[in-house]
Amino acid sequence: MNRSRTALAAGLLAIVALAATACGSSSNASSGATSKAATAKTAADLGGMDALVAAAKAEGTLNVITLPRTWAGYGDLMDNFTMKYGIKITDANPDGSSQDEINAVKQLKGQDRAPDVLDLGSSFALSAAGANLLAPYQVASWKDIPDSQKDAQGRWYNDYGGYISIGYDAKQITTPPTSFADLAKPEYKGKVALNGDPTKAGAAFAGVFAASLAKGGNADDIQPGIDFFGQLKKSGNFIPVGATQATIQSGQTPITIDWDYLQVSAANTLKGKVDWKVAVPKDGLYANYYNQAISATAPHPAAARLWEEYLYSAEGQNGFLKGWARPVELAAMQSAGTVDKTLLDALPQVSGDSPFPTEAQLDAAKKVIADNWAKTVG
Repeated sequence: MNRSRTALAAGLLAIVALAATACGSSSNASSGATSKAATAKTAADLGGMDALVAAAKAEGTLNVITLPRTWAGYGDLMDNFTMKYGIKITDANPDGSSQDEINAVKQLKGQDRAPDVLDLGSSFALSAAGANLLAPYQVASWKDIPDSQKDAQGRWYNDYGGYISIGYDAKQITTPPTSFADLAKPEYKGKVALNGDPTKAGAAFAGVFAASLAKGGNADDIQPGIDFFGQLKKSGNFIPVGATQATIQSGQTPITIDWDYLQVSAANTLKGKVDWKVAVPKDGLYANYYNQAISATAPHPAAARLWEEYLYSAEGQNGFLKGWARPVELAAMQSAGTVDKTLLDALPQVSGDSPFPTEAQLDAAKKVIADNWAKTVG
């Protein structure tokens, strides 16, 4: 299937190239379109959606980074984008972190292989915007993204979200952990893992935030979460292994703290190999969204903007839903009747309210983790 899909993409690219030649296009014309796209804040700045599509096809490539195919439906989203527009996608470092994305933008600036677009945890999106690494852009469905979930300048905007949850291998774990309090039990020694390092990975950062809420912390105080993992490390329950579907399948991480959509994805992908179960802990109910952003120095600025337009279309938003993530435009889609109700009904059921930290609270929490995680947890 993948070979056929690649062949189709190559065929589409060939058609685009032939069409450009037939129309008498020149490299200078393409360069001009790319230059104009680099400063476009809406599709209208390029002359409308058709002009954006044409400019993106002329570039022919989109560089994404740290997008595992099993993460929030990204495998299908990337394949469908390529099939729809004939634009090749290069996915660098798929198992990397939000910090890796920011580092790549800085280190690869000016190179053709630099990231065009980013998918960042909230605290990392804020820091990237503060460092002037992101280009302002508003997609056509901008009004459908709640004001509280986007940067007023359009430098970042929520795309999909979920709840921190506890996943476990039911064959290895006979007594299911359903709360953060459970994770401290002696029977879970050497079994509890996060999705990465919380000083670098947004999912792990959120796991610590949820643990803090469970241990008496709040949006202004993440330290109880750090202390909790320090205690788990001291007891031997916490293992410093970044959880992935590979570590789950190998049995290396029989209990993981991660986003619910990643846990459900693991349960479905590994069905028949691992009996993976998912529970959303009520003692640390924490939800948040990841964010889309365009690099200010994207080597393919038109393709980057077209990718955002695709992700925020009904097709793209339902693509996140297919990956068991909650799309940011869900409320608007429900009102418009464009949401896939079958996919919506398949989401894990959650009750209760989650805090949504402000920009200042996230910045403060990130600093506390940077200062205290290593010396508390190691």
